[in-house]
Amino acid sequence: MTLSTFVSADNADTNIRHLIGQKLMLDFRYFCQQDTHCRQPMTKLPEELAQLIKQYQIGGVILFAENVQKTNQIIELTKALQQASDTPLFISIDQEGGRVARINRAEATSFTGNMSIGATYQKHGEKYAASVASAIAKELNSLGINVNFAPTVDVNANPLNPVINVRAFGEDPKIVAQLGAAQVKAFEQNGVISALKHFPGHGDTHVDSHTGLPRVDHALTQIKQQDLYPFSHIIKQQQPGMIMTAHIQYPALDSSTVTNKQGENMIRPATMSRAIMHDLLRGKMHYQGVTITDALDMAGISDFFTPLDAVLETFSAGVDIALMPIQVRTPADLKQFKTFFEALENAVKSEQLSRQELIQSNQRIAKLKADMLSKQVTPSLAIAKSTLGNPQHRQIEADLALDAITEVKNAGLLPIQIQDGDHIHLIMPDRQKASALKQALLREVNKDLTISITSLQAFKPQRAKQAILKANWVISAHASPLQSAAEIGGMDDLAELKSYEVAKQRQPKALYELMQFANTHKKASLFISLRAPYEIAKYAPFNQAVLASYAYNVDVETENDVRGPAYTALAKVIVGHAKANGQLPVSIVLE
Repeated sequence: MTLSTFVSADNADTNIRHLIGQKLMLDFRYFCQQDTHCRQPMTKLPEELAQLIKQYQIGGVILFAENVQKTNQIIELTKALQQASDTPLFISIDQEGGRVARINRAEATSFTGNMSIGATYQKHGEKYAASVASAIAKELNSLGINVNFAPTVDVNANPLNPVINVRAFGEDPKIVAQLGAAQVKAFEQNGVISALKHFPGHGDTHVDSHTGLPRVDHALTQIKQQDLYPFSHIIKQQQPGMIMTAHIQYPALDSSTVTNKQGENMIRPATMSRAIMHDLLRGKMHYQGVTITDALDMAGISDFFTPLDAVLETFSAGVDIALMPIQVRTPADLKQFKTFFEALENAVKSEQLSRQELIQSNQRIAKLKADMLSKQVTPSLAIAKSTLGNPQHRQIEADLALDAITEVKNAGLLPIQIQDGDHIHLIMPDRQKASALKQALLREVNKDLTISITSLQAFKPQRAKQAILKANWVISAHASPLQSAAEIGGMDDLAELKSYEVAKQRQPKALYELMQFANTHKKASLFISLRAPYEIAKYAPFNQAVLASYAYNVDVETENDVRGPAYTALAKVIVGHAKANGQLPVSIVLE
């Protein structure tokens, strides 16, 4: 494989094909041989897709959970992808840690996420940002994955933010910037290209760009001090390999309009804004690396633009790489891709797209790939097995989970002093989380202890109340807000999200009523916020103690063993085997 930029005039068609192909990053999450609604995971590269990569000189691919199921399978897949290409491929993934982690948690270390890192900042500074990113990078590098769409450096200033929340380090732009810079350095020192996201900032939105088009109406001063600050700080410290765009309107940065597929004029999303992606990011902020869109199939773009128009607008704005520009899952999609690609070639020939800008973009991409090659290890099963989820990484995961636990309220309840014959009743979002906390508590306590469970997914109110009356302590927990498409995977998961939302929308009311019941009967009660801690303000008045964990992921789940780092940490704090040293990285107001 070579890194030739193919810019000679001798073969104009080859030149154009390479210039365009290198600017496309495709997803092969599913692939079927029949022209049907395809949900067959692509775990082994089929010949049709290998030919597509080679024929169109595709620059990169993104992998999803469906593509990365087993260690040996991942290595074979990444090797096959590289072998299909005449130039090195960007092989990317969303492995932020916490709620956004694509690789099987039982094999790869997933950690408890950015907000838990933010909760440790006051005591530990950049320690966990660096060590977590270093571990993730080593694990990805061992698998042949060379781009991680992380860190998220959005400043979460909106309690109603449905898609960022615990994916952010917190609400303080300076702390976010420091932790983000530490992660960029650690990722790239360990052979993985980092991608800051989501420029110019997704932290103060109440709309998920997977499902709609958010708009930020901040004044220019606030944008500079809050939204742009982490990006500006990190660019000055070091040039991150990539920066990812946000599908968000920012009128104070660009109020120009574009005509959408409905024939309506609308303010340009940042992804399509030359004023933002070129004049601001490259001109004023002096970023010299590679820019990439967020997924172009997200509703913030696809509801308003055809795939071709979206890519043309993106490239005209100066963005280097279009991520997931068009679906490729069936033989019929391969034909549509040919038509799509030829239209892009014609746009260059007709000078609708600037050949000179494509060459400059290609040179940035080629430079980054050359840097990438100098740091990559050759993936092997032996190296990967000794790297993924190794004891050192698991210890960092456990230490972070424990150091992040935050005691928000304690009116003399914690730690609980358990005696033989005592009874704890757990009220949890579902049976998996309940089992994880129950087993964690039983591992920490060498007593004859009864732990009963109410799962809010399906329960009988009267039986739950009877269990509350019998208990010495009531421990309830909730996770808010609901999962977003980014966490589960992408746009394909929206149908699942809708059914999930219907199942979950009654939980807060049910939890509130059971808390009121326990409070009325003067039960010793603890509430645990398992995700974004903003919900604590609502539930704290009914509990003598409140803890925040910022995470609830489970790494091991068998019939008799359900565990995750956050639950182990919570159990240690609840029974007094460890202290809660975390600090809230966002503001909440208790009554």
